[in-house]
Amino acid sequence: MSGTGIFEASDKLASELQQIIDLPLYDDSSRVRVSDVACSLSLEHWHAARSLLRAGRLPSAVVIHRAQFEALTRSAWVLFGASNEQVSKLTADLSIESEQAAKNMPQIAQMIKSLESNGPIQLHTALVRFKENSWKALNSYAHAGIHPIRRHHDGYPLKLLEDVQRNANGLAVISCMQAVVLGGKEQLQRDVLSLATKYPTCMPPEL
Repeated sequence: MSGTGIFEASDKLASELQQIIDLPLYDDSSRVRVSDVACSLSLEHWHAARSLLRAGRLPSAVVIHRAQFEALTRSAWVLFGASNEQVSKLTADLSIESEQAAKNMPQIAQMIKSLESNGPIQLHTALVRFKENSWKALNSYAHAGIHPIRRHHDGYPLKLLEDVQRNANGLAVISCMQAVVLGGKEQLQRDVLSLATKYPTCMPPEL
């Protein structure tokens, strides 16, 4: 599949996934609403990363891809692992005081650790696997480390662009599985996974 082809397939995947996850929320609780916002933010980052990768803007796409992962992890943590007090901090009106209070939120490793005992095991495993395989490189891109410096100097291999797109698509599928849970339709997770199998060439090796 050519670079253009993988981006076109990813766009089709996005369109079909949207049809599955277009659901009302399960309830109007703060926990569900905040988790949904973070999940939606993760999917927005996915759309942005696809556009950047299509344009060949790899370093910027990878920074957004990192944010995609963090927003997905936050969504899962809010739903399954956060305390009521922590959720309330994320629903407060934006101010200097609320911004300061929110700085004490768990970091990515702590959120994932919380999901080990409080969240679905498959979700925890997927987030751990992604972090183990990608986190160092993602941080390098976010902080102008050796990865973006060398790639920006030497150019971006098509395979690297495609691999990042596949990883972004994989995270998006997990986000959509989270979205149907937030809609109270856990059974639709099978439909999300079934749809992903229709696009094997634009998915990561292990979904």
